[in-house]
Amino acid sequence: MAFELDALRAAVAAHGRVARVVVAGVAGSAPREVGAAMLVWEGGQSGTIGGGALELMAAEAAFMHEGLSRHPLGPSLGQCCGGAVTLLTEIYDAEAMAALEGREVIARGPGEAPLAVTRLLDRARARGERPEPQLVQGWMVEPVARPVRQLWVWGAGHVGRAIVSTLAPLPGLGITWVDTAPKRFPAEAPEGVTVLPAADPALLLRHAPQEAEHLILTYSHELDFALCHGLLSHGFGFAGLIGSDTKWARFRSRLRALGHGDAQISRICCPIGQKSLGKHPQAIAIGVAAHLLDRTTGDEQAWQTHFSASGG
Repeated sequence: MAFELDALRAAVAAHGRVARVVVAGVAGSAPREVGAAMLVWEGGQSGTIGGGALELMAAEAAFMHEGLSRHPLGPSLGQCCGGAVTLLTEIYDAEAMAALEGREVIARGPGEAPLAVTRLLDRARARGERPEPQLVQGWMVEPVARPVRQLWVWGAGHVGRAIVSTLAPLPGLGITWVDTAPKRFPAEAPEGVTVLPAADPALLLRHAPQEAEHLILTYSHELDFALCHGLLSHGFGFAGLIGSDTKWARFRSRLRALGHGDAQISRICCPIGQKSLGKHPQAIAIGVAAHLLDRTTGDEQAWQTHFSASGG
């Protein structure tokens, strides 16, 4: 587990004020390990600390209590786990986020850092040793998560859900999942996936790394088009768009009219998937996953055969 700084940054950008609740300590049996975290904002949340009743309680109290709190799971919450969990709740806004930038290990706590914390930070700087998430003499220490690849999935319909569930377990892949409302997403997103409801998803494009990979598969052709236009202006490592050949021909014409060159427009792959696998959402997801994996080896043949697929 690690501090998902990118996810927190994106959530603060979308919602302004975000509480982060992290499991700081575990005694006995508990639903999640130290370092498991969730983000909470007005009207929504992402991530999970597990435990059902524990998570509900922590989410409801996220903006009422900051700092460390200890929770016996059986007596106070009626859970069958026999252990206890220590939670650390912190509230972040744009100013608080600025203080975290450029750090590989985030350590915070009361007063002066204990010697044990100083040694952990020194080893991280001098030797590149990333410490495990841990509570050290009242100080919470967490390494910053550094996914090798960033994937932004735009759309949480049937195809979006299939793609995210297929790709989420892959190591080194950070997934940001965007749609227009919380109700568009499943009740629980896969672990490690950052869920970002936004009334105008295209406004979030500026927060995506320029080398990020993107899959555009929303319920709206106009939103799909706005995302394509935005990506061509912002920059991207890869972009795939769901749709038919006819849809893509119309998009190309409109993008040219906005001043985008053919060479740049052709960097967007449309349609997505592999024809031989069929049109079921899970089949599309398998084809997309195969292509994204092949990109790491330089083998682009996996996506040479496309098929038409309607939006998720």
